[in-house]
Amino acid sequence: MRSIALLVILAMTPSAFAVDPHLNGFSLFGGQRGTDAVVTFVGANLNDAPEVMVYYPGITVAKTEVLNKDQLRVTLKIAPDCRLGEHGFRVRTASGISEFRTFWVGAFPVIGEVEPNSEFEKPQAIAINSTVQASIGSEDVDYYVVECKKGQRLSAEIVGMRLGHGFFDPYIAILNDKRFELAIGDDSAMNGQDGGCSIVCPADGKYIVMVRDSAYVGAGNYLLHVGNFPRPTAMVPSGGKPGEELEVRFLGDPAGEIKQKIKLPAAADGLFRVHATTPDGVHASGLRFRIENLPNANEAANANAPTTALVGGAAPCAFNGVVSTAGETDYLKFSGKKGQVFDISCFARRLGSPLDPVMHLSAANGAALAAYITGNDDSQFGPDSYFRVTLPQDGDYFVWVHDHLRKGGLDYFYRIEITVPEAKTSTTIPKVDGNNVSNQDRQTVSVPKGNRYAMLVVANRADWGGPATVAFDKLPPGLTIVADPVDAGQGVTPVVFEAKPDAPVGGLLADMIAKPADPKAIAKSQTSLDVNYSIGLNNVPFHRHYHDRIAVAVTETAPFSIEVVEPKAPLVQNGSLYLKVVAKRAPGFTGPINVYPLFTPPGTGIAGQTTIPANANECLVYCNAAPNAAPRKWKTCFTAFATTTTTPAGHKPNDPLTAQSSGNLWVSSQLFTLEIAPPFVTFAQDRAAVEQGAKTQLPCKVTVATPFDGEAVARIIGLPAKVTAPELKFKPDAKELVFEVTTDKTSPAGKHGVYIQVEVMKNGEKLFHAVGGNELRIDVPLPPKVAAAPAPAAAPMPATPAPAAAPMPKRLTRLEQLRLEQEEREKAAKAGQPAPMPKKEEKK
Repeated sequence: MRSIALLVILAMTPSAFAVDPHLNGFSLFGGQRGTDAVVTFVGANLNDAPEVMVYYPGITVAKTEVLNKDQLRVTLKIAPDCRLGEHGFRVRTASGISEFRTFWVGAFPVIGEVEPNSEFEKPQAIAINSTVQASIGSEDVDYYVVECKKGQRLSAEIVGMRLGHGFFDPYIAILNDKRFELAIGDDSAMNGQDGGCSIVCPADGKYIVMVRDSAYVGAGNYLLHVGNFPRPTAMVPSGGKPGEELEVRFLGDPAGEIKQKIKLPAAADGLFRVHATTPDGVHASGLRFRIENLPNANEAANANAPTTALVGGAAPCAFNGVVSTAGETDYLKFSGKKGQVFDISCFARRLGSPLDPVMHLSAANGAALAAYITGNDDSQFGPDSYFRVTLPQDGDYFVWVHDHLRKGGLDYFYRIEITVPEAKTSTTIPKVDGNNVSNQDRQTVSVPKGNRYAMLVVANRADWGGPATVAFDKLPPGLTIVADPVDAGQGVTPVVFEAKPDAPVGGLLADMIAKPADPKAIAKSQTSLDVNYSIGLNNVPFHRHYHDRIAVAVTETAPFSIEVVEPKAPLVQNGSLYLKVVAKRAPGFTGPINVYPLFTPPGTGIAGQTTIPANANECLVYCNAAPNAAPRKWKTCFTAFATTTTTPAGHKPNDPLTAQSSGNLWVSSQLFTLEIAPPFVTFAQDRAAVEQGAKTQLPCKVTVATPFDGEAVARIIGLPAKVTAPELKFKPDAKELVFEVTTDKTSPAGKHGVYIQVEVMKNGEKLFHAVGGNELRIDVPLPPKVAAAPAPAAAPMPATPAPAAAPMPKRLTRLEQLRLEQEEREKAAKAGQPAPMPKKEEKK
């Protein structure tokens, strides 16, 4: 298909709140190691003193040129020993840091696609051992032809979905000149949707490599490696000790097993792979490999019975093998002591094996299985099995493993590690848009000079507890952090970065470290940040790149900053208050500023967004606490953004090299204390009932637990239409309040939920309490009784003195009224009389 690479990159959707600059992609998707690659970086707002941040060794930036506001020309020097595979870059400017984008390093020269190549009869001719950069549309097919000799290996591997440029699920095939498929490659356990295939050429002649979308609907870009390189699909062992030299066996290559000695690095990240290398070339993708300080036991013959089990000696140890045939179960034997605790993990899918392991543990009785202990199929690591066990006795044990569907083959390799549990902490930065896993907003740190920036840090502990401190191995000059330890019962904490007014503009890649606050405790710390590409249905990424360092920079000054006026009184349980956020504006900046809470303490609620209007300097942010919010002090902060304009140094009107940039700029407040406290005041209330058009009283017993300033105000909230109750004022020594409730003849009948809000003052702060719910019942009056016939006139009686006026009856509570009515009904029942009708509450 015609080349659409640059167009596709430009069409990628930027983030909703993109921080300047913005990086969409590259004109070249990959380069050959040992060469220089001139790459156009494409995005937005890239012209403000740009610097390319390189994540991995082996690539350096020789030259950077500004082409215009949205493009850079970058010359990359790729070292001869550069790691093959995926590398990452960001662009840092004086105003911010871009998204993370990847670039692929290969062993072959990169050539471009030449059209037309969409017909089998007219394929594009390419040299053997080449990498083709190309693009493809839906319902399109690309063909390439190479010349090979009989007995030569011909391999093809594709990087399509892993480029992250679109939803392109590649299907590739090797065909002979008669259009007969000799090998196909669709999905693979090793590289996900990106497949590969290999053959040993049966004759001299031309061979065609075909590329298309697996369903003829996807479209995107790809890198296609075509050559004589080996392409194994399994490796034994698939792990080794740091710095060790060992021999590995590569399995699954069409030319047969390959043995190779390798030297392992002293340390490795999750991107480390071992590449089979022969005189014909080097495997393009390589195979994942574990670097762990464990002795290896490697399967040499089938260990498919307890009597022929692979023996690993005393744990901790590791086993490496292959479930080579359908229905096979491998048995592995180790020894341990009573009370020892081990994590037993099977690595298969995580290494690129198609094996879906099911793993069991039994005690051993010589060469026979004894008591069954435990087992596992899937785990928190996906299809790979895992369990933790405490050994019940001294002696030998069998681990046995098989495929879930009882499949097998040369590429069904595995590695089982038996390790002592180790205290660890994994840290990350949470995504700000949970509905879009590809969103990279605020995954970096850009702090304006003389200002602040804040982020949440997630610290997940394993096999230890207690507070954890957060730090960085290095920071740009003039930059410091303020952070409370991550609480023992919490997994997150806000971290505020503060830049001095004279801090130099610049940036670096920093390692985030979370460790126990107790200096006597030891726990490993590992940061893992994921970048997700090629998003499918249900927001599932088909390619995910993990890296372990955070891009941190000091930027030019911002036109605004924010400060929180720290409350002088606590937020009470089941209460609320308003926090004041104050903005300081640079002269000429008048735009609105949007304010957000960064961390909402457990049991509280804070308004999700509040805006400081244009030309205004403050806003009030509502927050409340649940009745069960834990009383304590929390540290939190607010973040804020506004749309600003950046002017590069040397700006000239109509000059594309120095054009101005617009975007959203984020800052934060200081860390401030938000205290949660028990209520100052509580009310005890009875439910009330009243007829339409009548009045009643709602008495409340008052308990003041914490003295307040001056008078408090109590009001009933939630009264139905045409029902009134004046608010009441009271002092800290009050014991009882009585609300006078007045209804109208048209007030809605029924049961109505109401509650009482109490407003108190403390240290000049207005605090609101919700002191409990109640029920107000409004009844429809009974119809008037029909008048009876007049009785005959009686003889006049002698006049008697009028009796003295009866005293006013005592006001009964609703509960007392109900008890009295029940007593009357019981008396009537004993006397054989109809029970009296319930009385209506007395009218006041």
